[in-house]
Amino acid sequence: MLASQFLSTELKEFDNTFNEAVKSHIPLLDIIMQYVARRKGKQLRPIFVLLTAKMCGNVTEQSYRAAALIELLHTATLVHDDVVDDAETRRGFFSINAIWKNKIAVLVGDYLLSKGLLLSLGNGDFTILQILSTAVKEMSEGELLQLEKSRKLDITEEVYFEIIKAKTASLISSACAAGAYSSSADKVLSDKCKLLGENIGMAFQIKDDLFDYGTMDVGKPTGNDIKEKKVTLPLIYTMQQCDARTKSKIKYILKNNNKDKKDVQFIIDKVIKTGGVEYAETVMKKFINNAYALLNDWPASEAKEVMKDLINYTIDRKK
Repeated sequence: MLASQFLSTELKEFDNTFNEAVKSHIPLLDIIMQYVARRKGKQLRPIFVLLTAKMCGNVTEQSYRAAALIELLHTATLVHDDVVDDAETRRGFFSINAIWKNKIAVLVGDYLLSKGLLLSLGNGDFTILQILSTAVKEMSEGELLQLEKSRKLDITEEVYFEIIKAKTASLISSACAAGAYSSSADKVLSDKCKLLGENIGMAFQIKDDLFDYGTMDVGKPTGNDIKEKKVTLPLIYTMQQCDARTKSKIKYILKNNNKDKKDVQFIIDKVIKTGGVEYAETVMKKFINNAYALLNDWPASEAKEVMKDLINYTIDRKK
């Protein structure tokens, strides 16, 4: 069963909580918040909150606030990312900065962050707030580490895992931890769910990086990471395996010709031929197997089975 179907009632209540949280008495801001609310995407992170809450007990009012908080924080980071990247679209729609320009977009991101903080503080959800605030800190650190390393193109596997753990896995792991705590108030159980989410998040990011070397319609152009000088696991493996001359050529393209279609295709072809894609897929499956092993400790329930399906979606998705 799809998680969105299993949680259909809970997701409606989450929508109510989220929409209420972003309301503003400023007309322009309220219009923008309505625009944001209608384009929340797959709501994957709130789904993790609500599903882990069901696995560990019952969905509570705190669960809905935790789901709304993580969506507010996630949306705020996306709005800010679009400003930094000068992106004109997000999820197939115009980005906030494309319509209302950068200054308003930055302020909207700040507003979303503050509304998330106030939602938790106003209801005394201090542990939930600590869990998710830590994730935002780690996300920022991960992005900055990636920017620092992309200048020198000296990313090792160890550094790559550090980056994606902070940049992507932290928010998914925190969603699972927050969901568990909201229904159980059990810190040990929350930490276990955090580890579950971390493994899912690591696999999720590796899958996202693999899209760069495919030809399917995946929501971002093939070679996009190369054009942005992002060195991901398939490319790290390739540079470890190829000869010095090829490695130098790859680095030169990344630094100087990363917008040239022919040169970008050269890197893609080299990664595929060297086995970089297969290697990354193997590593991704290891993280998924770790998640399954952790999940096996849970008692049988419908929520547990839906979580298994959600984990499968992480590596089977097409975008």
